Amino acid sequence: MDETTAIGPLATEKILQDLDAQVQRLVSGGARVLTGGKKIERPGNFYMPTVLTHVDRNNPTYREELFGPVALLFRVGGITDAIQLANDTPFGLAASVWTKDPAEQQQFIEEIEAGVVFVNKMVASDPRLPFGGVKNSGYGRELSGHGIREFTNVKTVCIAA
Repeated sequence: MDETTAIGPLATEKILQDLDAQVQRLVSGGARVLTGGKKIERPGNFYMPTVLTHVDRNNPTYREELFGPVALLFRVGGITDAIQLANDTPFGLAASVWTKDPAEQQQFIEEIEAGVVFVNKMVASDPRLPFGGVKNSGYGRELSGHGIREFTNVKTVCIAA
């Protein structure tokens, strides 16, 4: 409830411990910490916003979901490499791409393997739009007219005349 807080705590102590273990495995495998990389020593499940570089793609943690304020930063040679990197995951909930070039925007939209692609804006759910992933990031969609059908049980009744 501290009004100076810019980022809140993780939901549970276990999530905090798991996230810290993932970061430490990445660092042990050669990743470099640009900022953060550890728990905040105060009451609650706080983790420092963290940015890692030089992440080895052979490190098993590279393909895990990190549920916390951790970003992995990669340098790529161009749009094709960026798309390959983005798709090199068993997950595919959402992606955010940033470019003013209409041809690049279209290529990202067509080739990124994600249920939702945001162009020049951060990922956010909107009740007017279907939201859901591909690969190991779920089945079907929630929200919008498409999503409401996912949560509807329709009963069919036939009565002989």
